[in-house]
Amino acid sequence: MKKILTILKNEVVTLISRPSFWLVTLGLPLVAALIFGVIGGLNRNQEASQAVSQAFLGPQETRPEGYVDLSGLIRQIPPQIPPGLLLPFPDEETARRALEAGEIQGYYVIPADYLERGVIRYITPDPSPFLAERARQGPFGWALRVNLAGGDPMLANLVQGPLDIEEISLTPVAAPDDDNLFMMMWVPYIVTLVYFILITSTATLLLNSLSKEKENRIMEILLTSASPRQLLTGKIIALGAVGLLQTILWGGTTYILLNLSGRTFNLPSEIRLPPELLAWGLVFFLLGYAVYAALMAGLGALAPNLREASQVTFVILFPLMVPLFFSNTVFAEAPHGALATGLSLFPLSAPVAMMARLSVGGVAWWQPPLAALLLAATAVLIVRAVARMFRAQAMLSGQPLKVKTYLRALMGKM
Repeated sequence: MKKILTILKNEVVTLISRPSFWLVTLGLPLVAALIFGVIGGLNRNQEASQAVSQAFLGPQETRPEGYVDLSGLIRQIPPQIPPGLLLPFPDEETARRALEAGEIQGYYVIPADYLERGVIRYITPDPSPFLAERARQGPFGWALRVNLAGGDPMLANLVQGPLDIEEISLTPVAAPDDDNLFMMMWVPYIVTLVYFILITSTATLLLNSLSKEKENRIMEILLTSASPRQLLTGKIIALGAVGLLQTILWGGTTYILLNLSGRTFNLPSEIRLPPELLAWGLVFFLLGYAVYAALMAGLGALAPNLREASQVTFVILFPLMVPLFFSNTVFAEAPHGALATGLSLFPLSAPVAMMARLSVGGVAWWQPPLAALLLAATAVLIVRAVARMFRAQAMLSGQPLKVKTYLRALMGKM
C-alpha cells in the first residue's frame, strides 16, 4: 500500500507540474470566458453586432429580382412580398439590360410551356449551389405558388405543406411540443457523447504517461522497486483523480459562465432526470475509467512508442463507441429494449450505455447495480491481465505492436 501511495503522489506531482496540463485545464475555461464576454457585449451593443456581422458575412444583398412571364401565370404579386422586391419585365432583353445595369441581381424566365414541362430559367452573373432552394423558398417561388393556386395564399400554403397532423391521444398525457421533443431525442446522445469524451480523454493520459516512461526507460527503473500491479494501480488512481478534478473544474466554470451571462439551462418539463443520476454518473465514470485506463496501460506496456500505440487505440475504444451509434435512435425510442439493455449491462459499453438509459429514466432498480458489479469485476480482471503485460513487454521489446499480439497478451497467452 505504501508503494502505491508513493507512485500515486509522484504521478500527481509530475502531471500537475507540466505546463501543458495547466494550459488545457485553465486555457479552455479562459477561452470560454472570453467568448462569452465578447458575445454578451455584442448582444448588448446592437450596432457593434451588426458591424461584426457585416465584416464576416459581407454586405447584405438588397437588390430585387426580376421575372419575365411568357406563360401569363403571374397575375398578381402577393401582399406578403414587399413592393419593389420582385419586378416584372415584358421581355428578356429588357430584363438583361436591367441586370447589366445592376438594378436586379437576376431574373427568372417562365416559358410558355411551363405547365407542361415545369422548367424555369434563372439568369444571374453570380451562380450559387443553393439557387434552386432559394428560388423555391424565396419571393418568386411564393408568388408563383399563390398564382398557381388562383391567388389564394392559404391554398398555396397547403400545396407546399399538405400535412399538419394533430395527434389526439386517448391517454390524458400532455404531448410535448416540437422543441421539447427535439430535446428529449437528443438528451441520450448528449449524455453518451459527454461520458465517452470524459472516459477516453482521462484514460488516454495513462497511455501517454506509460509510453513516455517506456521510451525514456524510466519504467524499467520503476519496476525494480514496485510490482507491475502496484505501479498500475497507483497510476490509475492518480490520473483518475486528476481527470475527475479537471472535469469538475470545467463543469463548475461552465455553470458560473452561464450565471454571469444571465442564462440558465432548463430542461423541458417532459424530461425528468432521476435524482440518482449524479451518483450513478460518478460510479460509472470511475469504473469505466478504470477499465479503459487499464486497457490503455496494456497498450503503453507493449507498444514500442506512442505512435504505434495510437494505431490500436480505435480497436480498444470501439465497444465504447457502439452506444454512440444508437444514442438518438435506440436509447431515445426504445431505452428499455433488448439491445439497449444488453449494451448497458455489457461491461465494455456499460459506462456510456447505462448513463444514456438513466438520463431517459425508467431503468429497473436492479440493472445499474448489476452493471456496476460486472464493470468492477471486469476492471479487476483487466488490471491483473495488464499487470502481466509489463513482464511480457520485456520479451516483446522492439517488436511492432499488432492487435493480435495485444489480445494474446491480455489473455495471458504470451
